[in-house]
Amino acid sequence: MSQPELVEIKETQYKDPRPKEHFDRFHERTRTRQPDFMYEVVRILMTLIGWVFFRVSHTHPERVPAVGPVILAPNHFSFLDHFFLGVALRRKVHFMAKSQLFKPPMQFVYTHGGVFPVRRGFADEDAFITATTVLERGNTMAMYAEGGRSRTGEPAKKAKRGIGRLALLSGAPVVPVAIVGSSHVRNWKRGQFPKVRVFYGEPFAFERVEAPTRDQEQATADAIFAEVRALYEVATKPGSAT
Repeated sequence: MSQPELVEIKETQYKDPRPKEHFDRFHERTRTRQPDFMYEVVRILMTLIGWVFFRVSHTHPERVPAVGPVILAPNHFSFLDHFFLGVALRRKVHFMAKSQLFKPPMQFVYTHGGVFPVRRGFADEDAFITATTVLERGNTMAMYAEGGRSRTGEPAKKAKRGIGRLALLSGAPVVPVAIVGSSHVRNWKRGQFPKVRVFYGEPFAFERVEAPTRDQEQATADAIFAEVRALYEVATKPGSAT
């Protein structure tokens, strides 16, 4: 059977003209408060959508530590990957999202649901302070090693160093995650709903480094993404149960 055709993904506007101070309130909320009822509302809604339309299945979600800080490191194809990743987990997952999404009325949903902004195209130190704060209080962070969505239908070839920096600054366990099938989620516009499968790998960790160098961050990011890619390759083999 031939592979379904990819629906074109439009290029994203990466620089947000609003000043960083505009986003201080969103960071402050995430640093000081847990996701509230909105997270559960979205979880229930997306669970129904995932099961009914995309027949989402999850393999080994128990590999995600039940307590303590943890970084989830999935590949990234679709704007729905956040939800595919988190609906099978009892833990509430915090996400970075591009700052362009933080506009009324959805900014209320995002910030009350544990999502905080990152100003893409800038060196956004505030986003890393928020992410490390989430981990320091023993919560769960999700971060894409690729930085943005892959537009090829396959995981990107190279990782961005941000996830390496977060892993070294926090020393938190990292769980690689392979999301298979979400590259074709946009085909819903044609009435096509691909089956999506999510595979969770074994956690591993790096020794904590207070001031990692750029080379250390990149090497760590590459090591994390190598695990993600390896899990994805196994997960896409015919008959794989990983």
